[in-house]
Amino acid sequence: MTTTNQHSILKTRNLSIGYISKKATSVIAQNINIELKQGELIGLVGANGIGKSTLLRTLSAIQPPLKGDIDLNGKSLQSYSGIELAKTMSLVLTEQLMSKNLSVFELIALSRQPYTNWVGNLTETDISIINMAITQTNLSELKHRKCFELSDGQLQKVMIARALAQDTNLIILDEPTTHLDMYHKAYILKLLQKLAKETHKTILFSSHEIDLAIQLCDTMVVMTNDKVIYDTPCHLINQGIFETLFPKDLIGFDKKTGSFRVKK
Repeated sequence: MTTTNQHSILKTRNLSIGYISKKATSVIAQNINIELKQGELIGLVGANGIGKSTLLRTLSAIQPPLKGDIDLNGKSLQSYSGIELAKTMSLVLTEQLMSKNLSVFELIALSRQPYTNWVGNLTETDISIINMAITQTNLSELKHRKCFELSDGQLQKVMIARALAQDTNLIILDEPTTHLDMYHKAYILKLLQKLAKETHKTILFSSHEIDLAIQLCDTMVVMTNDKVIYDTPCHLINQGIFETLFPKDLIGFDKKTGSFRVKK
């Protein structure tokens, strides 16, 4: 039997990301070589404006790469049709939800669209998968509540459940802990860690919660001004990578505790 961390889900080779306009090409980051493996929780971190969202949009085929290759399950990302991609990768983005009048169950059920017929009827299999996602994210008591009645933390769990019910082997989340208090930030990332281990899905998320990511992630992608580094948290700490993320005048990184501290 193949172990969960042997199979490569997504791999980049000499990837460059950025934007092309009529006047110029703006390169955000280049020579990105990462490999996301099955069943891993991967945190994408870096300073504000460093390009984390640009990298996620490129990896999820929302915008094209400037250069290099992205393979998803051993196949070029650019060769996927829309339906094929929706059955392989699910996204949880930071945009405001437009369908808050739906119930929790109804919103999660939208994730089954790549599998339903043209009428959109749910089969027994679809309903079973939706209910499983609701159970895995501890939403059973909220199943019939309207989404506008939920707190930010509860709504974020619903969005994670929707990604789970889409039944893809890769889930990408852009800053899933935004607007949450300290407890719920830790709760959401701990839930993602649990789901990666239990479902063997690969979960990649961007976050400013670097201390939490160091504690909970299997591997991390760190974006600095010079390069993009991919490794385990322990190796990144030993290499001194986290000490290079921010100016040294205000905060410093403590290797012993694996956390940032405000300088006195």
